[in-house]
Amino acid sequence: MIDEDVAANLAENIRQLRDARGLSQAQVAKAAGIPRPTWTNLESGGANPTLAVLLKVAAALHVRLEELLAPPRGTGKVYRADELTVRRRGKVTVRKLLPEVLRGLDIERIELAIGGTMTGVPHTPGTREYLTCERGSVELSVRGRRFVLEPGDVVVFAGDQRHGYRNVGRKLAVAHSVVTFAPRGSS
Repeated sequence: MIDEDVAANLAENIRQLRDARGLSQAQVAKAAGIPRPTWTNLESGGANPTLAVLLKVAAALHVRLEELLAPPRGTGKVYRADELTVRRRGKVTVRKLLPEVLRGLDIERIELAIGGTMTGVPHTPGTREYLTCERGSVELSVRGRRFVLEPGDVVVFAGDQRHGYRNVGRKLAVAHSVVTFAPRGSS
């Protein structure tokens, strides 16, 4: 008997692969050389297919047998809030929003308490930053120039410059920072 998790993986993978190819159950069953009710049963997770049937399915979908049985590719991983990197600097809390390192990209959520300020760190030449205000009022200063953002506003600036953030309102301010780093040696 096939393990329940493996059966569920098989059903989901077959359904995803068929959908990705834009094929109906009848079309892919015909390509695999198996009856349509067998295919339907495979996608429902209630099948206990033979190795011969699995090999036909894999061939029809142009994948290895292991791909049919593995956890589905579309499966996501939840990162709980306490698993994300958080830094506190006085009245400012910065939470990483990307739990994995993505080369050339960083996204952070910045909470600034009333009166909270934070100095940004200049990045490599050519780096761009995008700051959007979610709530409250956030002031961004870049080389002496000031931008006051209200909810929904976005400012784009050269991230290789001296810059800082400040809550200029009378309640908690929340902003999101997206940094696209220039490749090293590109300047």
